[in-house]
Amino acid sequence: MAVLLVFTIILSLLSTELSFVFADIGTATAYHPPYLPTRCNGNRQDQFPPGNLFVAVGEGLWDNGAACGRRYRMRCISGNNKPCKGSTIDVKVVDFCRKSPCPSTIVLSNDAFQAISRVDAKINVEYVQYASSHDHLNATAFY
Repeated sequence: MAVLLVFTIILSLLSTELSFVFADIGTATAYHPPYLPTRCNGNRQDQFPPGNLFVAVGEGLWDNGAACGRRYRMRCISGNNKPCKGSTIDVKVVDFCRKSPCPSTIVLSNDAFQAISRVDAKINVEYVQYASSHDHLNATAFY
């Protein structure tokens, strides 16, 4: 019986650690207004989520426009001068990266970037896509 208990405890600890596998690692920078028009919804002001937590994505995530409306949960994990605030945010894709080549995997609105970073410089982020059903989180937690 004790062996079963130890096995159960070890298995539960490992399953918690294995959740990291589902997150992707990339880079993030900030982009500044004007934010309109976007490649997803043109000049529609209602495309922006509450709190202006939105992003533009580079070619790797764009998926020929299928990225429009996708939701990501993300956090800063590292960068120069200890930029990370330790917070996690949920963002919505509203645009394709406007620069070519794109300076990062994901380009965050000023508000989104300031929510996770203390400095306006490229940072490393961990992110996971989640399905949005009336803005309820359906993602596997990754930390």
